[in-house]
Amino acid sequence: MTDLFVELADKIKGKDLRVVFPEGEDARIQGAAIRLKNSGLLQPILLGHDQDIQAAAKQHQFDLTGIQMIDPNQVDQKQFDQLVDKLVERRKGRTDAQTAADWLKNVNYFATMLVYTGQADAMVSGAVHPTGDTVRPALQIIKTSAGNSRISGAFIMQKGDQRYLFADSAINIELDAPTLAEVAIQSAKTAQLFGIDPKVAMLSFSTKGSAKHELVDKVVQATKLAQEKAPELADSIDGELQFDAAFVESVAAAKAPKSKVAGHANVFIFPSLEAGNIGYKIAQRLGGFEAIGPILQGLAAPVSDLSRGADEEDVYKVAIITAAQAIKN
Repeated sequence: MTDLFVELADKIKGKDLRVVFPEGEDARIQGAAIRLKNSGLLQPILLGHDQDIQAAAKQHQFDLTGIQMIDPNQVDQKQFDQLVDKLVERRKGRTDAQTAADWLKNVNYFATMLVYTGQADAMVSGAVHPTGDTVRPALQIIKTSAGNSRISGAFIMQKGDQRYLFADSAINIELDAPTLAEVAIQSAKTAQLFGIDPKVAMLSFSTKGSAKHELVDKVVQATKLAQEKAPELADSIDGELQFDAAFVESVAAAKAPKSKVAGHANVFIFPSLEAGNIGYKIAQRLGGFEAIGPILQGLAAPVSDLSRGADEEDVYKVAIITAAQAIKN
């Protein structure tokens, strides 16, 4: 298996995709934007106060020539008013014009509206702002895609020629059966986007009835719901499975011999955010896997949330992933 970013770079190159970065005053963002622009992978748009963007570029000796920069507080009044009108329309009476104008002075809201109105194809934020500041405008404006009632967060875990997907590891603290089913389907589709033929394991502390508990029942129900909601994936989703039964063929042969997923799983759906967050960090820190993400799933347009501990390389990679999500094929 080739490197994920080589694959995705080939996929997005030449597509002239526009990715907006609300945190354009941050050196990590600027460094990544320059690399993305100079390599011809996408067209970055930096938001922020013009003087602050230029000061940061000067401090780090960055050349921002050819990169589009927008100061939301200095936008042409006609363009700003058009965005206000579209935001009020989108909110369907829940937000008045004054509130919409106030929102649009916030870079995350402004960036989200650029994506919603087609002036950008995707958005990457979170290097400075907390997750809520990225996710909230996306849910209020872009909203979830057809068939989804909420979003979830996945990580691509890669080491050498091994590539897996873990979810939900970033967004939903508690997941009921319908939510778990949604996450499973979202994750299968995300896996396909990143070159994984999905074999989805619905994880539990029980395998095929080996333990009795309402938490086990939740995973069993979620598995059934996912199979019913996405019949084309029915043979590729199974549970409830313990991790060893999902991952190790010899264990699967003993614990779940009739399963088409057990022993071959590459997409792992955790029963709670607690488990998912711990799980991916164990794989990252003890297993030596690179954790790529979080990738937000279930939105009608691609938005990604960086970690505030992200470095320039993280920004560069997440931007490539996010741009790839914007390709409509």
